[in-house]
Amino acid sequence: MKPRLTPEERRARRQRAMRRGMFVLPSSITMASIFCGFSSVVMSINAAGARPEYYFQWAAGLLVLAGVFDGLDGRVARATNTATEFGVQLDSLADVVSFGMAPAILAYRYGFFHLGIHDSHLRAAGWAACFVFTACGALRLARFNVSVGAVDPRYFVGLPIPAGAACVASVIIWHPTPPSVTLWAYAFALELFLVGLLMVSTLRFPSFKKKAASPKTSMVTSLSIVLVFAMMILLQHQFFILFFTTYVLLALALNLAWKAGWHGITPPHDAAEEPETVN
Repeated sequence: MKPRLTPEERRARRQRAMRRGMFVLPSSITMASIFCGFSSVVMSINAAGARPEYYFQWAAGLLVLAGVFDGLDGRVARATNTATEFGVQLDSLADVVSFGMAPAILAYRYGFFHLGIHDSHLRAAGWAACFVFTACGALRLARFNVSVGAVDPRYFVGLPIPAGAACVASVIIWHPTPPSVTLWAYAFALELFLVGLLMVSTLRFPSFKKKAASPKTSMVTSLSIVLVFAMMILLQHQFFILFFTTYVLLALALNLAWKAGWHGITPPHDAAEEPETVN
């Protein structure tokens, strides 16, 4: 017969169980991101039947939802103090699936599969563009994993892979009907190449992970979030393509301004660039 536990022992047991559950929570959110990426692939395959635009729109929307879960898991881990090396590795693998492979498959089925039946050059170009996108996304993740702590946390080095996937998904959300003209399909292939190159570039893209440094900054951030949601309701299907186009163009303009010597917004200061101090 087991001895009866005292109230203090039962309370300690409940606290240990709750703590273990908190460690599971971030990984569960990451698994939800993987589920969305996998479901996006399934929807891309289902688009071979009737009403392909319906399935393409679902596939693209699931990629956006995967991005939401990807943004939540890290924040939940930090808020609950349950960040682990296992969670970091799982998140990286999830990103390869949800933001590397899934958007590449969606892009190939959407932009190149049907037109490529009668145009072998287009099919080859689409195949190459989708592979470059996936390969650059994997390289971007590998570089990010080995540079944590060595770069300014206010900026990403290269376009983040979730944003790269969103650049692809936003086009399909805006225009879910597959291209019917070869020229538009080649333009879509060019977008995949450019997004891939932006991911492996050394250009800096603003990160919104850092907490606000002052109440004024926090208020501006909150107002910006409200404005983004208002624009989403107003623009609907056009919102994502306008949002991510603006994000990329503003980041490119910011990098050019820094190169020209403008310091209105403080440039990034990486650990490798900080001057050594003599004790």
